[in-house]
Amino acid sequence: MALKPEPTAPFHSVQYALRVLETISRHASGVTDAQLARETGLPTGNLSHMLAMLRREGYVEQLADGAYVVGESLLLLGSGGDRDQALRDKLQITLDELRDSVGAAVYISRYIDGEVKILHYADGPLAPKVNEWAEFRRTAHASAVGKCLLAQLDHDGRMDHLSRHKTARLTSRTITNEKVLFHKLDSQPPTVPVLDLQEYAVGTVCAAVPITAGSTVGCLALSMPLEHAHRLRQTADALNRRAAPVLLSLAI
Repeated sequence: MALKPEPTAPFHSVQYALRVLETISRHASGVTDAQLARETGLPTGNLSHMLAMLRREGYVEQLADGAYVVGESLLLLGSGGDRDQALRDKLQITLDELRDSVGAAVYISRYIDGEVKILHYADGPLAPKVNEWAEFRRTAHASAVGKCLLAQLDHDGRMDHLSRHKTARLTSRTITNEKVLFHKLDSQPPTVPVLDLQEYAVGTVCAAVPITAGSTVGCLALSMPLEHAHRLRQTADALNRRAAPVLLSLAI
């Protein structure tokens, strides 16, 4: 399976965030934003937004004199045997906050060993998760999650997947023609959310954005009942803008 070479905007953001964190980690007594700009090569405007996100997520703290130091979240991730649990806890907190912010159930999915897998999610009474009436791993052609993952595969990877999971018609909106499906996947801009407008299930709409770290194919998605469909595009754009903290939790 080969990946397409187009990185997403959140991926670039995470690269920059990791560069900032590495630089701050080298200065135990703190480092100013001016020095960070010099050492990382990031423009001051971009750096200020990055530092605001890292402070909000608890990865860095700002001292009284304005210098930045490593924050509690990053310290917890280096806590020996508790690292894996700390990572899971941090990721769940991030997903819960994202769910409340966008007002929809949110999911992290990856393409692992040729299959679609939902690894983490956050739902609630006001943000119900999708009813998996047909297995997600068999319905990638119809769901926002599946289409977002398939869009990151090359032609052979997609053909391999569909040879094992046929494009069944789930609703009247489901695309079952492979040529039409591939055309839509190829024409999907990498930084624009993939939508599912009742293609997987009647009464549910979804959106997904790619979150790619290294060679891993993944996505961040949301779902909501049809009565909230008027919010879908705005909410999907918000999901895209806020994908960096989620990817950062996965990348550290």
